[in-house]
Amino acid sequence: MKTYSIDINCDLGEGFNNEALIMPHITSCNIACGGHAGNKETMKWVAGLAKEHKVLVGAHPSYPDQENFGRTTINISDRELINSIKSQILDLESVLVELHIPLTHIKPHGALYNDVARDSRMAEVFISAIADLKDKVVLYVPYGSKMEEVALINGFKIKYEAFGDRNYNTDGSLVSRNHDNALIQDPVTVLNHIRYMVEEQEVRTVAGTSIKLLADTYCIHGDAPATLQILTYLSQELPKHKIFIKN
Repeated sequence: MKTYSIDINCDLGEGFNNEALIMPHITSCNIACGGHAGNKETMKWVAGLAKEHKVLVGAHPSYPDQENFGRTTINISDRELINSIKSQILDLESVLVELHIPLTHIKPHGALYNDVARDSRMAEVFISAIADLKDKVVLYVPYGSKMEEVALINGFKIKYEAFGDRNYNTDGSLVSRNHDNALIQDPVTVLNHIRYMVEEQEVRTVAGTSIKLLADTYCIHGDAPATLQILTYLSQELPKHKIFIKN
């Protein structure tokens, strides 16, 4: 049987205080750095836990919108957004320097993630904000996205990201959180969802069809009701199918 190695990532430092329980089950984390959640105190606490568990640390910048948890596209100028993203990442970097932890990757959050994935101009704005980090970090991007195209044109290293606990539309986008079937919270279903993506390099959509999807890292959201149950189950079951969680 063929063997596989995958990264499991989680968005953390978002105010749910479950990081100590989650950290043993993941290999990379994306730390909220003040845009939609978090502050320097939470960044330091989560980064310290990541170091203890040898989990890679990335920045998780967002639209500056804590009121809506960064899940709404806001009216903001390109310059204001660029300055905000730079400021968020610099805050996290200052904490990581203090703890002697490298910043390994960047993954935008929520509405910003969706906007840069489907809009080339927004992807270019985001790349402008992180241009100084091009040779230092990897960018987590959805397969087949505008963000992938713009990142590669600009010489960024990328990792394809898929979502283990989210359903997909037939065009490869995520089912909106406004729909009841956006999230997958049954651990067995999440396991089978990830296995299919890993083994077939395709994802089953909500329409029952399959579409091509490449992934190097799989996200399990840290803010969902069954997060810990899902991660614990994956840690136990994935190796039985020759899929090993490694960074």
